[in-house]
Amino acid sequence: MVTAAGPWDSTGQRTAERDRVVAREHTGGADHGRGSGAAGSPRPAPSAGAVLAALGGTTAPGGGTKAAPADGTAVAEVLDPLLEDPALGTHRAASVVDLTTGKRLYGLGGDVPLTPASTTKIATAVAALTALGPDHRLTTRAALEADTGELVLVGGGDPTLTAREDARGLASLRTLAEKTAAALEKRDVRKVTLSYDTTLYAGAEMHPIGVNENLAPVTALMADEARTDDSTSGPAPREGDPADAAARAFAGFLKQHGITASAPGPSKATDRSDTLATVSSPPLSTLVERMLTNSDNDLAEALARHTAAASGRPADFDGASAAVGETLKRLGLPVGGARFHDGSGLDRADLVTADLLTALLAEAADPARPQLRPVLTGLPVAGFTGTLAGRYTDGAAGLVRAKTGTLTGVNTLAGTATTPDGHVLAFAFLANETTDPWTAQYTLDKAATSLTS
Repeated sequence: MVTAAGPWDSTGQRTAERDRVVAREHTGGADHGRGSGAAGSPRPAPSAGAVLAALGGTTAPGGGTKAAPADGTAVAEVLDPLLEDPALGTHRAASVVDLTTGKRLYGLGGDVPLTPASTTKIATAVAALTALGPDHRLTTRAALEADTGELVLVGGGDPTLTAREDARGLASLRTLAEKTAAALEKRDVRKVTLSYDTTLYAGAEMHPIGVNENLAPVTALMADEARTDDSTSGPAPREGDPADAAARAFAGFLKQHGITASAPGPSKATDRSDTLATVSSPPLSTLVERMLTNSDNDLAEALARHTAAASGRPADFDGASAAVGETLKRLGLPVGGARFHDGSGLDRADLVTADLLTALLAEAADPARPQLRPVLTGLPVAGFTGTLAGRYTDGAAGLVRAKTGTLTGVNTLAGTATTPDGHVLAFAFLANETTDPWTAQYTLDKAATSLTS
C-alpha cells in the first residue's frame, strides 16, 4: 500500500529520496524553532529499509507470505517501558493501529486530548483534501478595471507563489507579470495604477503567537512565503506586509516588460474587472506533501483557510478551525475532545488525541479514499526527507514515515512504521510538559523504531 502511494510516485515528490540514497545534500525542513541544516559535502545516506521495497502485494519484502501482525501484548511489552521514560513529562498518550486489518494494537490514554504541536498538520491535510480534492489549485490573477484602468493583483491564497527566477514548478510572479504586460500592450496600455486584493481571506493576519520566524502574517497574497532570505523551508525573517512586498515585486517585473506601475496600495477587484492573466499552484496533492515533509506552517494556515472557504465559512482563524473539525467529524473520525485553533499546530491551545491521529492515518490508507493518499506520501521518511532527514540514521531509516511536532514542553510523533513481515502500522505518540526536548525526541524515535523490529 505504501509503495503504491509512494515513495516513488509519479509527482516527483519522492524523487528526492532516490537522490539521497546516493548523497545527502542537507538536513532539510524545520519544526517549530529548529533551523534548517546548512548544505555540506555529500555524505552516504543510511540504508533504506523495507518501506522502499514493494508492499502492495501479499508477500513480505524478503519473499514468502506475510506473517500475522504482532498482537497487542507483544506491542505493549515493547512500548510500555519506553513510554514510562520520565523524559516524556507528566502527560503522555499513544496509539498503534495495524493499517492492514484496522486492529488497534496498543493504546495509552488514546482518548485524552493533548497539545499536538505540528502533528496538527495531519488533520489539516485530511480536511483540505476532503473539502477541495487533490487536483485543486490556488490561482493568482491580474485583473484590469475597465472603467478606471486600475490593475489589481488578486491574491489566491497561494503562499508558494514565487518571485524567484527559477520557479521550480511553482506559480511564478514573473510569468504573471510577463503575461499581464503582453495583455496590456495589446490594449495599448503602458502605464497603470497598481493595487492588490487580499480579500479572499478575512480576519486578523497575525497568528496568536505574534511575530515569529516560523510563520508570515497570514494573507491571501505573498511571494515565497514572505521570506526575506533565499530559504525555502524552516524559520526565516519575514516581510511585515507580505502583500505589499509581493505587489512591489510584481511592479518591478512589469517594468522589465515596458509597463510602468504606480506604487501599489490595497483595493478590491470588482465583478466588472477583466482578468488579464493567471498563474496556478501545483495541485493540492503536491502542496499537502510539501506541507507535511517540510512542516510548512505557511502552507498549513493557507490550506486551513481554503478548507473554510470551501465549507462556506469565513476564511479566518475561527472559520478555518471550525471547518477542519467539522470536515473530520463528517468523515466519522473520533474528534471528541479535539480543538483546532489554527492549521499549523503553532497554537498551544490546539488539542488532539492519539486515537484521532491514528484514525486520520488509517483514513488516508483506506483504498476507498485514494484522494487522501498524499497524507501518507508526504510524511517525512526517517533518515531521508524533511524533518526526519537527520534522524534514525542508525536505526529505522526508511522504515518509519512520520510527522514531527515540537513546541516548548511538547514532543509528538505520528506516522507509519513497517514491520519485518511487511505490515504497516499507524502510530501516534504525544508527550506534554516535557523538560528535556532532545531526550524526549530520542525516546519517541526509539518507540517508533521498536515497531519496526
